Amino acid sequence: MNYQDTVSWMFQQLPMYQNKGKSAFKKDLSNTLKLSAQLNHPEQKFKSIHVAGTNGKGSTSHMMASILQEAGYKVGLYTSPHLKDFRERIKINGDVVSKQFVTGFIKRNKAFLESNNLSFFEMTVGMAFDYFAKKHVDIAIIEVGLGGRLDSTNIITPELSIITNIGFDHTQFLGTTLPEIASEKAGIIKQSIPVVIGETQHETENVFKNKAEENNSEIYFADQLIHDVLESDLKGTYQLKNIKTVMQSVEVLRKSGFRITEAHLKNGLSNVVKNTGLQGRWQILSTIPKIICDTAHNKEGLTYIFGQIEKECFNQLHIVFGVVNDKDLNSIISLLPKSATYYFCKPNVQRGLDENTLKDYFHAKGYVGKSYVSVNEALKSAKINANSDDFIYVGGSTFVVAEVV
Repeated sequence: MNYQDTVSWMFQQLPMYQNKGKSAFKKDLSNTLKLSAQLNHPEQKFKSIHVAGTNGKGSTSHMMASILQEAGYKVGLYTSPHLKDFRERIKINGDVVSKQFVTGFIKRNKAFLESNNLSFFEMTVGMAFDYFAKKHVDIAIIEVGLGGRLDSTNIITPELSIITNIGFDHTQFLGTTLPEIASEKAGIIKQSIPVVIGETQHETENVFKNKAEENNSEIYFADQLIHDVLESDLKGTYQLKNIKTVMQSVEVLRKSGFRITEAHLKNGLSNVVKNTGLQGRWQILSTIPKIICDTAHNKEGLTYIFGQIEKECFNQLHIVFGVVNDKDLNSIISLLPKSATYYFCKPNVQRGLDENTLKDYFHAKGYVGKSYVSVNEALKSAKINANSDDFIYVGGSTFVVAEVV
């Protein structure tokens, strides 16, 4: 199989959350542990930092990688989902894994993967850990896929655990209250390993404190400890919280012997996109008219986005919007301004919500807009309709953004 065949085969290994949703959620780590044993426990051969949270974990992971790269470390970075190419999920110092490694890994392990019915996500985690071990990274930043306690990444013993914040997302798996969701994320807190919590939240603070105490782990609430925030090339206002989380995390790493100077910290935060290739975070696609895309897709993320849009100067707002079919639209509809013109579209994944269903839901709530067969058709129409002093926002789902960056 060539690279494209290999990735197609991986995507067909059901179930896979990105396409399928709830049926892809695994209830334990047994498959991941089996694969780890088959690969001779690669996760034990490199140092790591584990990053969980409802929002901000991708940005936080990329910031951490950028800073450690600036400090001269060879840094692995595992994140999900990808926007354009599967290989974005597995990087070392900003360079994606080679096509040869992806095809070789599947070829070597295909019989094992098939006979044990490993999911797409499980095999991808195994591939990343195998790659980082074979390439002798100094440290790897490992972003949780979903939740924490039962996530395939949760077989590592990191140098540091980071939990950015807790919000209502993936409630069908993680629980319907903030303490329940926090409890799942707190599953990445390990015995005697320090943990940084990005945001102090009344409903979740004690969940984290209790779990840290149980594990004899030092706990730091970044928003209580960091007051002066450094600049970053990631410009969304919501990044301020992530920057505090990262700055506190660097403090903890310094205590444990990592050599990270103030210059490394500043340069790392200023060059996240250049160092890691991160896309889709308040990304400017055009300036006349201003077109911004962002992968925010839940209540908390979109609250920040529309708060930031309100601070922009423009005449008319145009919103290109699409979601996945298990999205709780009732939880986000009140955030979306009725004064905007909408361009409803279906992201090109199996889980994409039909554009007409989306349009009908919005129309019933008093919103104005038309439906389009694809994200690019919707954006093309928005560009035709927009004047030079208008503002176009593209979002609602990671998969919508993937089609425009």
